[in-house]
Amino acid sequence: MMEVKLWNDKREREMYENFAELFAIIKATEKLEKAYIRDLISPSEYESECQKLIVHFKTLSATLKDTVPNIERFADTYKMDCPAALYRLVTSGLPATVEHRATVAASTSNSASIVAECVQNFITSMDSLKLNMVAVDQVYPLLSDLSASLNKLSILPPDFEGKTKMKEWLSRLSKMGAADELTEQQSRQLHFDLESSYNSFMAALPKAGN
Repeated sequence: MMEVKLWNDKREREMYENFAELFAIIKATEKLEKAYIRDLISPSEYESECQKLIVHFKTLSATLKDTVPNIERFADTYKMDCPAALYRLVTSGLPATVEHRATVAASTSNSASIVAECVQNFITSMDSLKLNMVAVDQVYPLLSDLSASLNKLSILPPDFEGKTKMKEWLSRLSKMGAADELTEQQSRQLHFDLESSYNSFMAALPKAGN
């Protein structure tokens, strides 16, 4: 029996492997969304797994942006009936639990879009460090965006941990050269500060209506 190859070279093989991974991420997200809706998984477990899938999806879709410019068309081509996954990965970009907390915060004068923007900026900053993007000209714009979005939220006090820590880091980075890189110790400390500030931020959201 003759073996049929899907690819002719290493590049094609890698492309098809990426297609398979993208297919798997969309399918896994659809299953996760259904499990969450049916209360088959706890909100914390859902949020953790969903965030991982969103990060993997963003990384992979960035890699495939030339070959797969439209994710909906990809899903249609491979006959994937995954509306919940497409909404979560493409339209929202945030776990449902985070969206719900943003809605609570939006009951005040602050819009849910600003809360979502803060969450996205936190996650992007933390992910960039994990990907070893530690040059000053890579880190500074991300922290600057995060600081600006946090300052838009009136529900956060002026001495909110995230605001003060981002201000300190921006001050430190502004004294370095654009091509300078954070040391491993600095990178770990910044990631710790971001994670700590993110947790404080998420804890503050449900209290927004108080």
